[in-house]
Amino acid sequence: MQWMSAPNIAGAPLPQRARGFWKAQLSAAFAAVERVLEAERAQLPPWLVIGFGSGIAGWFALGEPRQWAALIAIALALAVLGFLLLAGRVGRALGWFALAAALGCALVWARSVSVAAPRLDWPKVVSVTGRIEQVDLLTAKGQVRLTIAPDSKDLPPRIRVSFDQDGAPAGLAPGSQVSLRARLAPPPPMALPGTYDFARDAWFKGIGAVGKALGPVTVTRAERPRGFAWARDGLRQHIQAVMPAGTAGIAVALVTGDQNAVGKEDADAMRRSGLTHLLSVSGLHIAAVVAAAMFLTLKLLALSRTLALRLNLVMVAAGAAAAAGIGYTLLTGAQVPTVRSCVAALLILAGIALGRESLSMRLIAVGALLVLLFRPEALAGASFQMSFAAVTAIVALHSTRWAREVFARREEGALARLLRAGGGLFMTGLAVEVALIPLALFHFHRAGLYGVAANIIAIPLTTFVIMPLEGGALLLDVAGIGAPLWTLCSWSIAALLGLAHWVAAAKGSVALIPGMPVAAYTLMVGGGLWLCLWVTPIRRLGLFPIIIGAMIAGAAPRPDLLVTGDGKHAAIIDRDGTPLLLRDRSGDYVRSLVSEASGFDGDEGTIDTARFGSCTRDSCIADIERDGRRWRLLAMRSPDVLEWQALIANCAAADIVIADRRLPAACKPRWLKLDRTMLQRTGGLALTLRQRPLVSSVEQWVGDHPWGTFAQPQRRQYRRMMPASRP
Repeated sequence: MQWMSAPNIAGAPLPQRARGFWKAQLSAAFAAVERVLEAERAQLPPWLVIGFGSGIAGWFALGEPRQWAALIAIALALAVLGFLLLAGRVGRALGWFALAAALGCALVWARSVSVAAPRLDWPKVVSVTGRIEQVDLLTAKGQVRLTIAPDSKDLPPRIRVSFDQDGAPAGLAPGSQVSLRARLAPPPPMALPGTYDFARDAWFKGIGAVGKALGPVTVTRAERPRGFAWARDGLRQHIQAVMPAGTAGIAVALVTGDQNAVGKEDADAMRRSGLTHLLSVSGLHIAAVVAAAMFLTLKLLALSRTLALRLNLVMVAAGAAAAAGIGYTLLTGAQVPTVRSCVAALLILAGIALGRESLSMRLIAVGALLVLLFRPEALAGASFQMSFAAVTAIVALHSTRWAREVFARREEGALARLLRAGGGLFMTGLAVEVALIPLALFHFHRAGLYGVAANIIAIPLTTFVIMPLEGGALLLDVAGIGAPLWTLCSWSIAALLGLAHWVAAAKGSVALIPGMPVAAYTLMVGGGLWLCLWVTPIRRLGLFPIIIGAMIAGAAPRPDLLVTGDGKHAAIIDRDGTPLLLRDRSGDYVRSLVSEASGFDGDEGTIDTARFGSCTRDSCIADIERDGRRWRLLAMRSPDVLEWQALIANCAAADIVIADRRLPAACKPRWLKLDRTMLQRTGGLALTLRQRPLVSSVEQWVGDHPWGTFAQPQRRQYRRMMPASRP
């Protein structure tokens, strides 16, 4: 009687019955998870890369070394738990995921230490002599930017200097020696919370100072461009010589990856219309070059019966396509997005040569892992995230049963085939746009809503018209007969720009938000990965974190006051979302920065024109009403010495005081004193003025990462000085 060996739960004491009940429930849950993982066993390897990336992301998200160490320790503990204490596929999956997370966090931490280089501590004017490492022609801005390795040991080993293009001497090329006088400063930190962090990128590139040249730049020893740099520069000059200025910038970007010649208005239109990815040499361009090389090689070799019978033409064509992809990557400067796309293309070619599936989640995971092993910091960049999100969405869509049934080729009429191909292209574009919206909103605070329709036209136009015309024109120019193709290419690029401007000008073409909380972004990205990587019905559970993340992002409050880290620029965000700037002569960079941080798309105003503000040459006073409470702002806007008694009296009457100078101790506002002393500790600030105000600072975003300028004692002191709410 086998049933007699089972525990008598009903007759046992209450604590024992409770323990037996929960043990049974836990065992059932464990068995259910084991069944799910068994059904999804083919999808488990990509999660190893997700774990590796999660460790890297955790290092960027956490702010202190002890937190990074705690993350590694917790991950290792979970790995031990999975490998030693849990049985079956559940234990192995948990163990490998946690171990990968620990390795990812440790790798990026070690990478940040290994690339450490001296940086300037404060701005200064110096004489610089050194070797040019890189030359960037910012044609749209009329400037030249040099990356220089200085000879002086008193300067950082790598600096970046810009100057007007009109004063550029002959002989500027990598390897040349230059001499100049420049005002250098440390790499600027994130200007406002959640905006672009140049200091982080400069840290991993080893750039210790940036600045502008004062006076002429002299080439003391000229070095002729060589290799791919020479070819890249020659192509740029040739294209600019044979094409009109309005379209030459796009043509240069498509061939060399250099977007600096694209005009500001055209670049803005491409971004607003969702077509800016066409200007970055990445997956689309590498795919076009590789596909063209493989197709031409295969067709040409097939003309020979001997070669067709004796050689594996697919293998040979794949090798030629790989060589073309590598050469194009080197020609365009081997930037991270291009290298990433080239690696993916090489893996696809290897799969084709071996007769395996050409594109799969495992292939994407291998490509991502290869990039992260050598450049773990790439994970924090928008380029890496958006590239892999797009291709992951494409593979996930076409791996569904519905997509395979609807878009599979079959014997049917030409019109039906055309409609089926068009529908597949539309759904692919829609999947990509939906996948990229959270990323674009997080990184750029804006996302194009009509990008699907625009890309349906723009991608085929670029891939099958513009790039072949440009390649053919360059080839025919060897014989001096490429002019007709250059004309057609210019017309095609003009059509592309016309489409971009038309879509960008359409009402409601752009969605904007002032900022997305990291928690909301994490939920949406995690839900998207869950939705894309699994194939059984459990993938639908990924919709819940996506919806919750979207709700959190939508409920995030708009800031009411923005202050840059130098104290020179501030903006009150009016009730309708319009930024009202402290200085009416703020430059384009500051205006775009404030508009981005406030989620505004339009013309900014100034405080002195607001109904609640008044300004003199020296300062502005504004009364900001939020939630039935009034906040008085006093902001300095001139470097002149102020009358003592008036300054102290105005400080006492204000809730918030902003200044780009150090204010006297007697200046005591009711809440916040944001002078140079405080802002050096906090960086830029975003304040939400409610009954219980919220303060977000650049210091909170950067923490103790090595590119930050916020010392630990200063951070503790600043947190004591920063009250949580208004008294």
